[in-house]
Amino acid sequence: MHIKELDRAAVLASVAVATRVTDADLSRPTPCTEWTVANLLTHMAVQHRGFAAAACGERADWRLPAPAPDPVADYLAAGADVLIAFREAGSALLLPEIREQPFPAEQAMAFHFIDYVVHAWDLARAIGTDVPLDDTVLAPAWEVARRVPDGEERRRPDAAFQPGVPVHDGAMLDRIVATLGRDPAW
Repeated sequence: MHIKELDRAAVLASVAVATRVTDADLSRPTPCTEWTVANLLTHMAVQHRGFAAAACGERADWRLPAPAPDPVADYLAAGADVLIAFREAGSALLLPEIREQPFPAEQAMAFHFIDYVVHAWDLARAIGTDVPLDDTVLAPAWEVARRVPDGEERRRPDAAFQPGVPVHDGAMLDRIVATLGRDPAW
């Protein structure tokens, strides 16, 4: 599968999980320390919009606002925005949240892809459901996760991923999230 197809599968899996969120779930904790489900959905929507803007050659505001009145609807709209933008993306994306030089589009989309595999898991765990991803998506995600540096930058409070945690022969999604600092048993 091409990175655009993999990313689309991850986004659609996260959308499938998000559609299961109820109003009662919005205040639940998530594996993302100090974030509720509403905060996580808001973060995910901001990231989608930032990547969508980058794919269109624009700059976006990456700051985390207060959750929208309907965080699920806001997230679903942002998911549609990024899928449309990635379909038409150029050869490079500027992601100032990471650095001020553009990334090749495939590399930037790989960042987005792994983020949404993990965030789909975060959201699913928070509401007690599963992530609808199979090995055709998880095997490439495992390869991307293994390439994410596990250095000092993961110890920063605002790091996208935390230092890896041990996991012994778990399911592929468990290995992915553990490699990126999530406890599969959360």
